[in-house]
Amino acid sequence: MSPATMPHSVPLPTLPRLPRRMRAAAPTWTETTDVCVIGSGVAGLTCALNLRRAGFHVTVVTKVRIDDGSTRWAQGGVAAVLDPLDSPESHARDTQIAGVGLCDPAAVDVTVTEGPARIADLIHLGTEFDRHPDGSLQLTREGGHRARRIVHAGGDATGAEIQRALHAAVLRDPWIRIIEHAMVLDLLTDAKGNAAGVSLHILGEGVEHGVGGVEARAVVLATGGLGQIFQSTTNPSVSIGDGVALALRAGATVTDLEFVQFHPTALFLEGIGGDRQPLITEAIRGEGAHLRDYSGERFMVGAHELAELAPRDVVAKAATARMRAEGRPHVWLDARHLGKDMLETRFPTVTSSCRALGIDPVVDMIPVAPAAHYSSGGVRTDLFGRTSVPGLYAAGEAACTGLHGANRLASNSLLEALVFAQRIADDLAENKPSPGIAEAPEGEGDVCSTTSRAPIQEAMTAGAGVLRSEASLEATAASLTALGDNVSGRPRPATWEATNLLTVAAAVTAAAHRRRETRGSHWREDHPEAEADWLGHLNLSISSDGELETIWEPIA
Repeated sequence: MSPATMPHSVPLPTLPRLPRRMRAAAPTWTETTDVCVIGSGVAGLTCALNLRRAGFHVTVVTKVRIDDGSTRWAQGGVAAVLDPLDSPESHARDTQIAGVGLCDPAAVDVTVTEGPARIADLIHLGTEFDRHPDGSLQLTREGGHRARRIVHAGGDATGAEIQRALHAAVLRDPWIRIIEHAMVLDLLTDAKGNAAGVSLHILGEGVEHGVGGVEARAVVLATGGLGQIFQSTTNPSVSIGDGVALALRAGATVTDLEFVQFHPTALFLEGIGGDRQPLITEAIRGEGAHLRDYSGERFMVGAHELAELAPRDVVAKAATARMRAEGRPHVWLDARHLGKDMLETRFPTVTSSCRALGIDPVVDMIPVAPAAHYSSGGVRTDLFGRTSVPGLYAAGEAACTGLHGANRLASNSLLEALVFAQRIADDLAENKPSPGIAEAPEGEGDVCSTTSRAPIQEAMTAGAGVLRSEASLEATAASLTALGDNVSGRPRPATWEATNLLTVAAAVTAAAHRRRETRGSHWREDHPEAEADWLGHLNLSISSDGELETIWEPIA
């Protein structure tokens, strides 16, 4: 590697100047709680329940309804060592192989070790996982796993069942306050720089609508993913990376954003771009479904020792390469040989969804293509979910705990959310923060026009999607910079969302441009091999003048 391409020497392209706070009207109302949890998926609701057991009053803020978000769309299941023939060491090894050298061994260890207890907690709450006639849990395999360790519910409706159980438990607790249809704008801090709450905007009528604030001793970001920065994604429309954008404006460190995992088997339909792509769960391949190209060839055979069960980045890259070679917009998932009983019993969600769109998996091959699915990076945390801003925590997909490295192992995401939600509650219980006096965030900035959202997604898909290069990423950066000049004079939720989208897109582009290698879910066509000199992490932050900055952190 020449000095000009060493990690500390790679310059960033010109990127838009980013705001250090959202421009909004003065708050018209304020309420106080112990801990404010932002997000109502598995990470947010589990954290809220754990905090209540620790004696805290909790306010959960969600941009949608409490039962919306990404969790309910999770099909495959939760990975945990529950088979006597399996072991935490084996689960850790599979996780680290998928992470291609960038997993934090300590984060991996606590996750695989504490995972089984967190599954037991879900069962205690009333989650009904699928079981054999003798009462034992059904376990399956997914890509990258060398053992059956995935628990599931309703065949392929695991997320919906977990969300149901968590939702019911939260509603039973009178000391968990829920604020729905509220967009969080910025972190509030006290005079010492500690997190002291959030500013937010509630949609609707009544005393509490409009811009207000929740003052709290601590804040937990559990806002989910950022897939909506791309045109094609399995994420719901609200998953634009709000937590990452807020954390960057608050001065927190964000890590590993270049590693966006594209799920290899999203259902492909003409004209569906811009909306949530229906997911075809990886568990179908775990039960023996095959991937085929237009000639009928199983193109994963010989491409990896696990064939269709290779890690997701391997399968997504192979599918994309085959689509490009054939000039086709998709490949095929062939589950016909699994039979009607297996498909309807084990995969009722996939089967019914496909049939509703005119595809019968019993007799038809399913058209599939990669779609943005999961961000392995996020707001950097330690082993107790603490960020670089005192009193600010992060959990779930919004966080980067170090578990996933360069590529998340299938079904480790729900497990990570459960484990770290408990660890956050444990830390706050042991180190109860004192209440501070909240102050407005410093800095100003314009908000993006609502017309910027679609062009941002187009630019990211064209240059920063599955296939990336220096030229494509610089073209994306130029487009984002131009879009950053397209500002709106009317601050409102749609413009705040567009601003967050631009902030996260610029950060992903910066990290992807600087990492000149192919590793995990980051695929650089101009640097097709992994490089030992790039074994490390890219930490991002926003300077006081709105410039994105990256710091290279090598792994010792």
